[in-house]
Amino acid sequence: MTDVLPLITKIIEAQSIEDAWAQATGYFAGLGFARANYGFTRFRHDKTIGDPEDALFLTTLGGDYAQRYFSGSFYARPPVFRWAEQNVGACTWAWVHDTMAAGHLTAEEEAAVRQNASIGIVAGISVSFPPANSRTKGALGLIVDVSLDHTDVDCIFAGQRDAILAVAHCANLKIISLPQATRRRALTIRQREALVWVADGKTMQDVALLMGVTPAMVEKHLRLARTALDVETTALAVAKGAMLNMLFLPALAQISQETA
Repeated sequence: MTDVLPLITKIIEAQSIEDAWAQATGYFAGLGFARANYGFTRFRHDKTIGDPEDALFLTTLGGDYAQRYFSGSFYARPPVFRWAEQNVGACTWAWVHDTMAAGHLTAEEEAAVRQNASIGIVAGISVSFPPANSRTKGALGLIVDVSLDHTDVDCIFAGQRDAILAVAHCANLKIISLPQATRRRALTIRQREALVWVADGKTMQDVALLMGVTPAMVEKHLRLARTALDVETTALAVAKGAMLNMLFLPALAQISQETA
């Protein structure tokens, strides 16, 4: 475990989601898991993870894989997704092989397993993180290199379980604390600033004065922010922006102090 302490420090000090992800996946690659997927949502419902457009998805497999993963909601079909959605903890994927051999997977799950196998995704580890509340859920999938199999994964996990879980949990907690961009459009500094002033209880006239623009320009910033966040009201834009850690950033705090 002491071997991963410097890495954990680097992950904690990361200033972006990309940096934290790169630090963690570099470690996993050294163990034989160069391919990794991570997903996190703050908009989970009883029977769904919510709109995939609002979820954070990270992968080391590239854009083509990500597009295929979300096409037709394929992400929800493999049995490891069902396991991660319904459980907290970690497991290797040997159970998928055994359950399929016993004929206990659904036809849709079997098709997904075969489709993954066709591109070399067979064995690996799933980590399902404890949710902070009923609306959040995050999980990590580590896909072992094609030269290794279920037995190799079980062996690696048996010897490195504590270190793997420590890095995984640390990366998850850091990633969800950092600003998450939307898939539709990133908020501009001025759009975020307008939302922050609204969150502070300022009127439209107050915001216009503080930002040094007209009320019409403030409304334009807020309208574009609502579009980027795919919500209908400014109140919802403030709530969603805050949940995605897009507001109250250090740079915005400095702007607030200078203009207050």
